[in-house]
Amino acid sequence: MADIKAHAAGGVPTEGIPQPYHLVNPSPWPLLSSFSAGLLAVGAVMQFHGHGWYLLAAGLTAVLGCMFGWWRDIIKESVVEKAHSPVVKIGLRYGMSLFIASEVMFFAAFFWAFFDASLFYGEAIQYSRVEATGGVWPPHGITPFNPFDLPFLMTVILLLSGTTVTWAHHAIIENKMPEAARALGITVLLGIVFSGFQMYEYSHAAFGFGENVYSSAFFMATGFHGFHVFVGTVFLAVCYFRTKKGHFTPQSHFGFEAAAWYWHFVDVVWLFLFISIYWWGAGGKWVAAH
Repeated sequence: MADIKAHAAGGVPTEGIPQPYHLVNPSPWPLLSSFSAGLLAVGAVMQFHGHGWYLLAAGLTAVLGCMFGWWRDIIKESVVEKAHSPVVKIGLRYGMSLFIASEVMFFAAFFWAFFDASLFYGEAIQYSRVEATGGVWPPHGITPFNPFDLPFLMTVILLLSGTTVTWAHHAIIENKMPEAARALGITVLLGIVFSGFQMYEYSHAAFGFGENVYSSAFFMATGFHGFHVFVGTVFLAVCYFRTKKGHFTPQSHFGFEAAAWYWHFVDVVWLFLFISIYWWGAGGKWVAAH
């Protein structure tokens, strides 16, 4: 504070102005990431038009390389340079909170589409919808999954993973790093098991992606959730190895907290999917089918 007052009064402080903010060193990753994302987008468009997958693969590789390099530098800033002050961590928390809020809005779009179609399937003024659904819900030709079969088991797995990641959090706070690593390992394993069950479920679905509005909404919502489970599993796996390397302390472990927030968000979205799409949205047809 004395240095700041001296500077404000026209004095020249000998050791600079102490401040809690992190002034990031020059980095190539923002520019490289922009070019990589552009290459990925162009490659995807070219692939959609049947011009090969080479640009798409190159763009994806470049994006993954930038992600690895950029996040490696951020870990170095936190662990080696000790640049993440309490004020910087507040900013990181706001950033992660806003990112999760944007993800909520992302899934809200799929829920909106599903509920609009399922609640107004027989609306007379929407001729094409009535024709597509047959005036019933689920539409004719759809045999939904029994929600209390594999989907219920997947629900239990995700809820259990939420308890193990909370176990890991408390272990870190209590400075029990081996226990935290063990809990994180179990969480990662549960995430992998969930993804395996979802792939098995998809391979045994009685309907395809483009058959009607039910199948499209089902695969879009559950499929994107499955992608988020994959991302969250990778996120927690990175935290597992960081825990083993001693990167986290009871006072500084926001990297893990961000992963835990994300994983709890994934759990909550699945609960909404299970209740609304698997259970309520099936309309009881699964009872007759099984």
